[in-house]
Amino acid sequence: MTPPFGRTLCAMITPFTPTGALDLDGAQELADHLVTRGCDGLVLSGTTGESPTTTDAEKSALITAVRQAIGTRATIVAGIGTPDTVHTTELAREAEKAGADGLLVVAPYYSRPPQDAIEAHFRQIADATDLPLALYDIPARTGTRIEPDTLLRLAGHPRIVAVKDCSYDFLAAQKILARTDLAYYAGCDEHNLALYAVGGAGCVSTVANVAPDHVRAVLDAFDAGGTAHAAHLQQQVTPLIEAMMSNGLPGTVTAKALLTTMDLPAGPVRPPLRPADRETTDGLRAAYDDLTAA
Repeated sequence: MTPPFGRTLCAMITPFTPTGALDLDGAQELADHLVTRGCDGLVLSGTTGESPTTTDAEKSALITAVRQAIGTRATIVAGIGTPDTVHTTELAREAEKAGADGLLVVAPYYSRPPQDAIEAHFRQIADATDLPLALYDIPARTGTRIEPDTLLRLAGHPRIVAVKDCSYDFLAAQKILARTDLAYYAGCDEHNLALYAVGGAGCVSTVANVAPDHVRAVLDAFDAGGTAHAAHLQQQVTPLIEAMMSNGLPGTVTAKALLTTMDLPAGPVRPPLRPADRETTDGLRAAYDDLTAA
């Protein structure tokens, strides 16, 4: 099955100016850089894109600007998830108008609805546009799991085509892969190769903001039949994954810190997030330099 949104997707940060305004020129420069370096899809306004602190108008403007920069060289998947079904539906329609190729819809958070309500939420959004949907299962942030049985039912909807999996339930992922045609994308960089090896579609990677070619190389090696080489490449990138994703800071913060050291567009994070300190940034840069020197 051809992955619906590409194979190596970057969960792109949203660049801001030094004063915290949306930096559309920077977004275009970064998007072009990421696609040139190997990403065949970009997820905008996801968790890494600071979607809780960007406005609806900013989300639409970001899609339009990135589409202008990358043309048809890569897909654009727009993060539109909110806790409010009506608001999420409105964002879906606006993303379609702005030029997105697909939608990333997180389980509604904070209110912790039961599974039948989550299913109805996703179906209403899927019925609102002609765009394909990827469901985003990240219970550590939403407080609510998209249960496997719910995913099995939703897989029958013609526009629900994929899952971004941050559930840390590898058995459930394999169960869904075995019983549906849903494209499963690893949403946690440490799972990129493991999920791909059992039939996943690819990854939605935060680490790809800074090392897109390394993230892609793992999947390329596996596709070429070099499973041992793919494992070696995944092991090489693991220290950077750990530095970016397991040091107590959100990936948004660590990605922006590293991008700044690389003279690529990033800018500050918006409150309540706070920037990485000097010591953390130096550690991130050391992990990146070790990877690129390998």
